Amino acid sequence: MSGEELKIIVEADLLPEVLLKVIEAKKLLSQGKAKNSSEAARMAGISRSAYYKYKDGVAVYDEEQERRLVTYYLTLMDVPGVLSNVLAELSKYGANVLTINQNIPVDGAAPVTISFATRGLRTDEHSLREALRAIDGVINCRSLTGVK
Repeated sequence: MSGEELKIIVEADLLPEVLLKVIEAKKLLSQGKAKNSSEAARMAGISRSAYYKYKDGVAVYDEEQERRLVTYYLTLMDVPGVLSNVLAELSKYGANVLTINQNIPVDGAAPVTISFATRGLRTDEHSLREALRAIDGVINCRSLTGVK
């Protein structure tokens, strides 16, 4: 292995129970059901030392989630309400917005990137982009999905 970080995907039923409980503790923390790592470890039925030993090394891999993340790059006119209208349109079609990054407008136009999950999307991506492009104040909308 010589210094390379090896990542392995293993079926959950083959893992030692302690690793599954660490994943459970991490979930309890992220969902706010546990106030701290000690409480999460106790609720999951493992020791704090086991939690700390494995917490950075185990995670749930969701292949479907990976395929359902989309990032759009938009150019919006510097007019009040345009971004709000874009977000309303995304919500209308069931997109779950994960991140928004809007830069300061230059020459009356602001670049915006929006990443969202498409799990509940009630239209295809092409139709969604066309709906966003039709919003008054949207200059351009393109997908960055797959761009590294």
